Amino acid sequence: MLLQVTGIHAGYYPDTPVLQEVDLRLSAGGFLGLIGPNGSGKSTLLRVLAGVLAPWSGSVLLDGADVGQVSRRQLARTVAVVPQDSVSPFAFTAGEIVAMGRHPYLPRFGGLDARDRCAVSQAMERTDTAHLAARSIVELSGGERQRIVIARALAQQPRLLLLDEPTTHLDINHQVEVLDLLYDLNRSDGLAIVCVTHDLNAAAEYTDQVVLMAPGGRVHAFGTPAEVITADHVEAVYGIRVAINDADGRPRITPLSRRRAQVPAPAPILVAPESSL
Repeated sequence: MLLQVTGIHAGYYPDTPVLQEVDLRLSAGGFLGLIGPNGSGKSTLLRVLAGVLAPWSGSVLLDGADVGQVSRRQLARTVAVVPQDSVSPFAFTAGEIVAMGRHPYLPRFGGLDARDRCAVSQAMERTDTAHLAARSIVELSGGERQRIVIARALAQQPRLLLLDEPTTHLDINHQVEVLDLLYDLNRSDGLAIVCVTHDLNAAAEYTDQVVLMAPGGRVHAFGTPAEVITADHVEAVYGIRVAINDADGRPRITPLSRRRAQVPAPAPILVAPESSL
């Protein structure tokens, strides 16, 4: 078990918990989706997993070691994070952005050596961004920038990748492009992934396991996509009815409009039969 989370309570202000009694686990090479409505604690949970926010109680074990007891430098060699808003306001080149992922390996006053440059090159090749290396990050499209940020994370050579809504603000083509990349990194490279997403269909399509967070910061359901993304679970947590199509074993949801439920069906038009002559 790569990641074991037990009994997490956490928050930002005393007596105002954001997470309560959160348990989850992730095996090496697993792909876990975190879903749930706004304010259910998904991003906060990601910060706890990354060791950025210390829990009030409970434990987060990474390879059996408490993340709170691991040095930040060592933790950054194992866990990489792709936050929601991670594009630098400064006009660094894409190559410089990716090279920042090597900071956990650099001596205090040293620069990149041959191994670091190789790691940067491999990360950019893996994300199909090598051709963007000399371009300013501010000139790139949203999809290109997101792949650069993922390349920066890969340059850390982590075992676990944490992503907070990586497809936000991307068009449908770039959403699929990023998600396909993550799936390939998971399946081909064995990279363990925890991904926060609001797209339930994406969670069902790409992940192995899903955690459904409920308002109040509790885990409502944890299991395979087919076990978690059900009409009953979705209605209980989101307060909306959905139709489920799981013909291929992967649930696909269609929200049912409340407007349609409130509009009465039109009265049937009765046509008198033609009289026979």
